[in-house]
Amino acid sequence: MPLFEASKKNSQPDNADLESPVRQIRKMAENLFKDAHGSHDWEHSLRVVRMCGQIGPREGADMQVLKIAAYLHDIGRCKQDSSNGTICHARLGGRMARPLIKDLELTDEQKINIIHCIRSHRFRGNEKPDTLEARVLFDADKIDAIGAVGVARAYLFAGELGARLHNPDIRVEDTLPYSREDTGYREFKLKLSKIKGRMLTDEGRRLAAGRHDFMNIFFQRFLDEHAGRC
Repeated sequence: MPLFEASKKNSQPDNADLESPVRQIRKMAENLFKDAHGSHDWEHSLRVVRMCGQIGPREGADMQVLKIAAYLHDIGRCKQDSSNGTICHARLGGRMARPLIKDLELTDEQKINIIHCIRSHRFRGNEKPDTLEARVLFDADKIDAIGAVGVARAYLFAGELGARLHNPDIRVEDTLPYSREDTGYREFKLKLSKIKGRMLTDEGRRLAAGRHDFMNIFFQRFLDEHAGRC
């Protein structure tokens, strides 16, 4: 049975009703990021929430569902990082979110949708974003992974792993994640360069285009400087 598509513009609550459950979740979620690494910290979640606020209204999304899911989407990330990738933070985050949203003044369909948004937001995940809100969250999260912020986060993550700056003597396709070869350039080649083509909303595609172009320019310059060509 398909998931409930909670995205009707004419069913949106007024601003007071909209913000109450969202504020509750924001307070709970922030406390779950105390041990998070900088590349996927609370500030990242706040940027994703802001991006959802830009994409969601244009796409007609249920903003209660979307903002709550955005605040919670990475609550399992620190467990994935500490396990060197053996734990899927999207699936774990979905399990962690259930008791947090259980008593919120939301419909059962909205709660199901929130969990689905969290479980399906991962780029390398196996669960497809089936609702409008899940597609918006997917795009918002990926847009924060590209452009100037995306480049900065790629090198921040590499630093967290103790990765080297660059290794021109090895194909990135032959390297392992969570290793010394998990460089910023590796992240660009294997993931960030593909994000523009994976956008799921019209607004997401529009926003991703300029950020994608910036990364191409940056990494070509990076390779030239590393090789001493300029």
